[in-house]
Amino acid sequence: MKSLVVFCGSRHGARPEYAEAARTLGRLLAERQIALVYGGGNVGLMGEVAHACLDAGGRVIGVIPEFMVERELALKECSELLIVDSMHTRKAKMAEIADGFIAMPGGFGTFDELFEILTWSQIGLHGKPVGLLNTAGYFDLLLGFIRQTVSEGFVRDAEAERIAVSAEPAALIDALAATPVLPARWAKADLLKKS
Repeated sequence: MKSLVVFCGSRHGARPEYAEAARTLGRLLAERQIALVYGGGNVGLMGEVAHACLDAGGRVIGVIPEFMVERELALKECSELLIVDSMHTRKAKMAEIADGFIAMPGGFGTFDELFEILTWSQIGLHGKPVGLLNTAGYFDLLLGFIRQTVSEGFVRDAEAERIAVSAEPAALIDALAATPVLPARWAKADLLKKS
Protein backbone atom coordinates (compact mmCIF):
# COMPACT_ATOMS: atom_id res chain seq x y z
CA MET A 1 0.00 0.00 0.00
CA LYS A 2 1.69 3.16 -1.23
CA SER A 3 -1.02 5.79 -0.73
CA LEU A 4 -4.23 6.29 1.23
CA VAL A 5 -6.97 8.86 0.83
CA VAL A 6 -8.16 10.36 4.10
CA PHE A 7 -11.61 11.95 4.07
CA CYS A 8 -12.18 14.14 7.15
CA GLY A 9 -13.71 17.31 8.45
CA SER A 10 -12.68 20.86 7.59
CA ARG A 11 -13.56 21.60 11.21
CA HIS A 12 -12.04 20.14 14.38
CA GLY A 13 -15.31 18.88 15.84
CA ALA A 14 -16.43 18.94 19.46
CA ARG A 15 -13.94 16.44 20.90
CA PRO A 16 -10.16 16.83 21.23
CA GLU A 17 -9.85 13.11 20.41
CA TYR A 18 -10.66 13.85 16.77
CA ALA A 19 -7.65 16.11 16.24
CA GLU A 20 -5.40 13.74 18.17
CA ALA A 21 -6.51 10.83 15.98
CA ALA A 22 -5.83 12.92 12.86
CA ARG A 23 -2.32 13.75 14.06
CA THR A 24 -1.64 10.11 14.98
CA LEU A 25 -2.86 8.93 11.58
CA GLY A 26 -0.69 11.49 9.78
CA ARG A 27 2.41 10.43 11.72
CA LEU A 28 1.73 6.73 11.10
CA LEU A 29 1.34 7.25 7.37
CA ALA A 30 4.71 9.00 7.29
CA GLU A 31 6.37 6.30 9.39
CA ARG A 32 5.02 3.56 7.13
CA GLN A 33 5.98 5.49 3.98
CA ILE A 34 2.36 5.65 2.82
CA ALA A 35 1.54 8.87 1.00
CA LEU A 36 -1.40 10.84 2.33
CA VAL A 37 -3.88 11.84 -0.36
CA TYR A 38 -6.46 14.30 0.90
CA GLY A 39 -8.56 17.32 0.01
CA GLY A 40 -5.69 19.82 0.13
CA GLY A 41 -7.06 22.03 2.89
CA ASN A 42 -5.20 23.68 5.76
CA VAL A 43 -8.12 23.82 8.21
CA GLY A 44 -9.79 21.45 10.65
CA LEU A 45 -8.92 17.76 10.75
CA MET A 46 -7.70 18.05 7.16
CA GLY A 47 -4.98 20.44 8.27
CA GLU A 48 -4.13 18.33 11.33
CA VAL A 49 -3.55 15.08 9.42
CA ALA A 50 -1.57 16.81 6.66
CA HIS A 51 0.67 18.84 8.99
CA ALA A 52 1.37 15.76 11.13
CA CYS A 53 2.32 13.72 8.08
CA LEU A 54 4.58 16.46 6.73
CA ASP A 55 6.16 17.11 10.14
CA ALA A 56 7.05 13.39 10.36
CA GLY A 57 8.72 13.48 6.94
CA GLY A 58 5.83 12.01 4.97
CA ARG A 59 4.53 12.72 1.49
CA VAL A 60 1.27 14.66 1.22
CA ILE A 61 -0.70 14.97 -2.00
CA GLY A 62 -3.46 17.57 -1.78
CA VAL A 63 -6.26 17.66 -4.35
CA ILE A 64 -8.27 20.86 -4.19
CA PRO A 65 -10.72 22.72 -6.44
CA GLU A 66 -9.56 26.08 -7.77
CA PHE A 67 -12.30 28.03 -5.99
CA MET A 68 -10.97 26.81 -2.63
CA VAL A 69 -7.43 27.88 -3.54
CA GLU A 70 -8.79 31.34 -4.36
CA ARG A 71 -10.26 31.50 -0.84
CA GLU A 72 -6.79 30.72 0.57
CA LEU A 73 -7.88 27.37 2.00
CA ALA A 74 -5.10 25.31 0.38
CA LEU A 75 -2.15 23.91 2.29
CA LYS A 76 0.68 25.25 0.16
CA GLU A 77 3.29 23.13 1.97
CA CYS A 78 1.92 19.92 0.41
CA SER A 79 4.53 17.74 -1.29
CA GLU A 80 2.26 17.94 -4.32
CA LEU A 81 -0.80 20.17 -4.68
CA LEU A 82 -3.14 19.26 -7.53
CA ILE A 83 -5.57 22.04 -8.42
CA VAL A 84 -8.68 20.79 -10.20
CA ASP A 85 -11.78 22.36 -11.69
CA SER A 86 -14.54 20.94 -9.48
CA MET A 87 -15.47 18.92 -6.42
CA HIS A 88 -16.36 15.99 -8.66
CA THR A 89 -12.96 16.05 -10.38
CA ARG A 90 -11.33 16.22 -6.94
CA LYS A 91 -13.01 12.98 -5.81
CA ALA A 92 -12.24 11.18 -9.07
CA LYS A 93 -8.57 12.25 -8.95
CA MET A 94 -8.16 11.12 -5.34
CA ALA A 95 -9.75 7.77 -6.16
CA GLU A 96 -7.48 7.34 -9.16
CA ILE A 97 -4.20 7.86 -7.33
CA ALA A 98 -4.93 6.09 -4.02
CA ASP A 99 -4.61 2.45 -2.98
CA GLY A 100 -7.34 2.71 -0.34
CA PHE A 101 -9.55 5.06 1.65
CA ILE A 102 -10.05 6.10 5.27
CA ALA A 103 -12.97 8.21 6.50
CA MET A 104 -12.47 10.08 9.77
CA PRO A 105 -15.07 12.13 11.63
CA GLY A 106 -16.44 14.92 9.49
CA GLY A 107 -19.59 16.51 8.16
CA PHE A 108 -21.60 16.44 4.94
CA GLY A 109 -18.52 16.65 2.71
CA THR A 110 -16.92 13.65 4.42
CA PHE A 111 -20.13 11.64 4.10
CA ASP A 112 -20.46 12.62 0.45
CA GLU A 113 -16.91 11.40 -0.25
CA LEU A 114 -17.35 8.21 1.77
CA PHE A 115 -20.65 7.19 0.20
CA GLU A 116 -19.52 7.99 -3.32
CA ILE A 117 -16.43 5.80 -2.91
CA LEU A 118 -18.55 3.02 -1.34
CA THR A 119 -20.97 3.29 -4.27
CA TRP A 120 -18.13 3.10 -6.79
CA SER A 121 -16.93 -0.04 -5.00
CA GLN A 122 -20.42 -1.55 -4.97
CA ILE A 123 -20.88 -1.09 -8.73
CA GLY A 124 -17.36 -2.21 -9.56
CA LEU A 125 -15.56 1.00 -10.53
CA HIS A 126 -12.83 0.08 -8.04
CA GLY A 127 -12.00 -2.75 -5.64
CA LYS A 128 -9.80 -0.83 -3.20
CA PRO A 129 -10.25 -1.16 0.58
CA VAL A 130 -12.33 1.37 2.53
CA GLY A 131 -12.18 1.95 6.27
CA LEU A 132 -13.73 4.04 9.01
CA LEU A 133 -11.57 5.50 11.78
CA ASN A 134 -14.22 5.29 14.48
CA THR A 135 -12.73 7.77 16.94
CA ALA A 136 -14.81 8.12 20.13
CA GLY A 137 -17.56 5.99 18.52
CA TYR A 138 -18.28 8.70 15.93
CA PHE A 139 -19.50 6.23 13.31
CA ASP A 140 -21.48 3.92 15.63
CA LEU A 141 -24.88 5.17 14.47
CA LEU A 142 -23.80 5.05 10.83
CA LEU A 143 -22.61 1.46 11.25
CA GLY A 144 -25.99 0.59 12.74
CA PHE A 145 -27.70 2.18 9.76
CA ILE A 146 -25.48 0.24 7.34
CA ARG A 147 -26.52 -2.98 9.13
CA GLN A 148 -30.13 -1.91 8.59
CA THR A 149 -29.52 -1.42 4.86
CA VAL A 150 -28.28 -5.02 4.78
CA SER A 151 -31.22 -6.39 6.75
CA GLU A 152 -33.64 -4.45 4.51
CA GLY A 153 -32.07 -5.94 1.38
CA PHE A 154 -30.43 -2.87 -0.16
CA VAL A 155 -26.79 -3.76 0.52
CA ARG A 156 -25.24 -7.23 0.39
CA ASP A 157 -23.49 -8.63 3.47
CA ALA A 158 -20.23 -8.97 1.52
CA GLU A 159 -20.33 -5.29 0.53
CA ALA A 160 -20.90 -4.09 4.09
CA GLU A 161 -18.30 -6.48 5.50
CA ARG A 162 -15.60 -5.00 3.26
CA ILE A 163 -15.73 -1.77 5.27
CA ALA A 164 -12.90 -2.00 7.81
CA VAL A 165 -13.58 -0.33 11.15
CA SER A 166 -11.29 0.53 14.05
CA ALA A 167 -10.92 3.23 16.68
CA GLU A 168 -7.13 2.88 16.43
CA PRO A 169 -5.30 4.37 13.42
CA ALA A 170 -2.57 1.69 13.37
CA ALA A 171 -5.08 -1.16 13.49
CA LEU A 172 -7.12 0.41 10.69
CA ILE A 173 -4.09 0.81 8.43
CA ASP A 174 -3.20 -2.85 9.12
CA ALA A 175 -6.75 -3.95 8.28
CA LEU A 176 -6.75 -2.02 5.00
CA ALA A 177 -3.36 -3.44 4.04
CA ALA A 178 -4.71 -6.95 4.69
CA THR A 179 -7.89 -6.42 2.65
CA PRO A 180 -7.61 -7.92 -0.83
CA VAL A 181 -8.02 -5.52 -3.71
CA LEU A 182 -10.80 -6.73 -5.99
CA PRO A 183 -10.57 -6.33 -9.76
CA ALA A 184 -12.55 -3.36 -11.05
CA ARG A 185 -15.39 -4.62 -13.24
CA TRP A 186 -15.57 -1.33 -15.15
CA ALA A 187 -11.88 -0.45 -15.39
CA LYS A 188 -12.43 1.98 -18.27
CA ALA A 189 -15.35 3.81 -16.70
CA ASP A 190 -15.37 7.55 -17.35
CA LEU A 191 -15.43 8.44 -13.65
CA LEU A 192 -11.99 6.97 -13.01
CA LYS A 193 -10.20 7.67 -16.30
CA LYS A 194 -6.74 9.15 -15.99
CA SER A 195 -6.66 12.72 -17.21
